[in-house]
Amino acid sequence: MSALQKLQEKIEQWRVEHEALKSENAQLKTALSSTAISRNEEHQQLEMLKKELEEKDAEIEKIIAQVESLLS
Repeated sequence: MSALQKLQEKIEQWRVEHEALKSENAQLKTALSSTAISRNEEHQQLEMLKKELEEKDAEIEKIIAQVESLLS
């Protein structure tokens, strides 16, 4: 096998590997984007639950105050 053929084979091998890496990189970017979106949605849900908890706490405090005033 001549040096030129070896070089052509090596170049072709690198090209194939490069294409595979580009494909894997695109898949990883997509997965990362999905993870970021999911994380953002979870953060929004957490904030909503915190707000709901604060509202429930305020309701409980109001009920406790009413009970205390009835017992006074």
